[in-house]
Amino acid sequence: MPSFDVVSELEFFEVNNAVANTVKEIATRFDFRGHKVEVDLKEKDKLIKITAESDFQVEQVLAMLENHFIKRKIDPQCMDPQKMEASGKEMHQVIKLKDGLESDIAKKIVKSIKEAGIKAQAAIQGDKVRVTDKKRDTLQEVMALLREEKFGVPLQFNNFKD
Repeated sequence: MPSFDVVSELEFFEVNNAVANTVKEIATRFDFRGHKVEVDLKEKDKLIKITAESDFQVEQVLAMLENHFIKRKIDPQCMDPQKMEASGKEMHQVIKLKDGLESDIAKKIVKSIKEAGIKAQAAIQGDKVRVTDKKRDTLQEVMALLREEKFGVPLQFNNFKD
């Protein structure tokens, strides 16, 4: 029976490359010369920490980071910027990276498939949703439906079996 998995996975080597490219761009930009600006990626904690002297600089670095994410074909929806905090003369912003489907988002995906009236079976299996049906065309309908809807996380479809 044909099936596929709906997942939300981050490729951390691409995230690492996007952060490295952002750091290189900061080094070459005239408006950041002589200012302390840092971008740190912590893969284990799944977060990026931006440190700069002003909130405007932090916002500029965040915009550059988003652009580099898009260039590396990483969906910027995986970024969850937290509240900016002041610490002495510096501003800090932590950006949490969303990796994996949380249970409430997985439930929303299953619910939207059922509400659309598509006969495919959707089952939550850990941090992914397995969709099965007898017809391959039905599975492609489900993929099109899920691409149109916004769940707040980037979705990928993998493990397609006939």
